[in-house]
Amino acid sequence: MHVHLVGNGKAGSGCWLKPGFMHRLLADFMLRQIGLKVSWRTEEFDAAYVELLVRWLRESAISHAVLLAHEEVYSVHGRKLGFGSFYVPNDYLFAVCREHPELLPAVSIHPARPDALEELERCLDLGAVMMKCLPNCHNIDTRLPAYRRFWERMASAGLPMLAHTGGEHTVPQYDRKLANPEILTGALECGVTVIAAHCATKSGARDPDYLPVLTEMMARHPNLYADLSALNLPFRSAGLKTMLARPDLHCRLLHGSDFPVPVQPYWAKLRKLIAPAEAKRCGELKNLIARDHRLKEAAGFPDKVFTQVWDILRVRQVEESA
Repeated sequence: MHVHLVGNGKAGSGCWLKPGFMHRLLADFMLRQIGLKVSWRTEEFDAAYVELLVRWLRESAISHAVLLAHEEVYSVHGRKLGFGSFYVPNDYLFAVCREHPELLPAVSIHPARPDALEELERCLDLGAVMMKCLPNCHNIDTRLPAYRRFWERMASAGLPMLAHTGGEHTVPQYDRKLANPEILTGALECGVTVIAAHCATKSGARDPDYLPVLTEMMARHPNLYADLSALNLPFRSAGLKTMLARPDLHCRLLHGSDFPVPVQPYWAKLRKLIAPAEAKRCGELKNLIARDHRLKEAAGFPDKVFTQVWDILRVRQVEESA
């Protein structure tokens, strides 16, 4: 789970991609790391990105990936703020997933949108398996009373929510305070199954580490899970070590990739989670989806961490492929 769909819209996908200067450099770096030969600035980018993602997935031990749309940023009053560096509409997400059945659609809907409930119903009818948001980037505090009906409808439909937690440096943050997982309590109290992306770990040196807050919340909320996406990175890898040492929480941990964010074996080796020889073998894997999976498997996470997402997704019966 937790694989990003990205596009620039130049071939009609409806996406847009407007990174600032530093994020343009980061985008160039990430695409080189994943092996994409096409620039994100070209008309061919959208199709080439999907083609590479599907190929990497099929050549890995992973059978399916939950693919994420990316909403625009709204004020609490439902006005578009013109903030953010990229947008991936739900319609494009569904089109890609229809073409590639190993990709499962996770829609992105801001609850302040004037048509939020209507869009939620439409996406449920189209087969959404999850809803994704980045509260600190999208400006979403689930505790606001105005959003309660939206969360209640998600809960009644059995649609889980994947929400970014912890620091963020790949896309611009609108409100850094919304990186705290405490802001998820509104949705949790309405009965939504919530997955805290990145285990609320710090992305940069100056970010707060919210992992202790998250683990305390998991004790209070049985419908709160966490994913291991992007934990093979410098600062977040501390969370990888912490969660590996918490077998009592493994029943609520889910394997996530955060593709196309690149991962390196050095950090797991540095924290003594894998042996140097295994780090070398993982580093030789050019396929980053396979590399990330292999690193977490080698570190010792149990099989259920890689499979129990099927118990949470709205679509619970999907034909499994090898």
